[in-house]
Amino acid sequence: METKLSGLYETDFNLWIEQTINHLKQGNLSALDLDNLIEEISDMGRNNRREVFSRLKVLLMHLLKWKYQPEKRTNSWTNTIDEQREQLELIFNDSPSLKPYLGDIFSECYQKAVRAAVNETNLPKQTFPVDCPFTQEQVLDQDYLPEL
Repeated sequence: METKLSGLYETDFNLWIEQTINHLKQGNLSALDLDNLIEEISDMGRNNRREVFSRLKVLLMHLLKWKYQPEKRTNSWTNTIDEQREQLELIFNDSPSLKPYLGDIFSECYQKAVRAAVNETNLPKQTFPVDCPFTQEQVLDQDYLPEL
């Protein structure tokens, strides 16, 4: 006995996904829960953009800390920088259309990264430039680490 997909969406999300996939594979489009399917696909796009924003902000913050607090550099900072770059690269490889989004959010992410860097380092906000001292290419470059 097959449960109606819209009801499954609320009670067993994983089963809803499995049955939705099966219906799609079989071409049984009339059995799909289109409203929730559309919502889930929309959410996937928002989640990808949110992840790019979050990873870019963390990456910029660590690059700022690296540049403006060199006496406190650690392997942990290097690992965080590498991890954020690797994850962004994976996202852009899976979804190349998100790469231009990086340019759209770069300035806003930088401003939020400055705020986070101020909170983490206790350095005055004036320590950090108003505009990002790194290019987008430098930020994504696996070999780039800023110097004073």
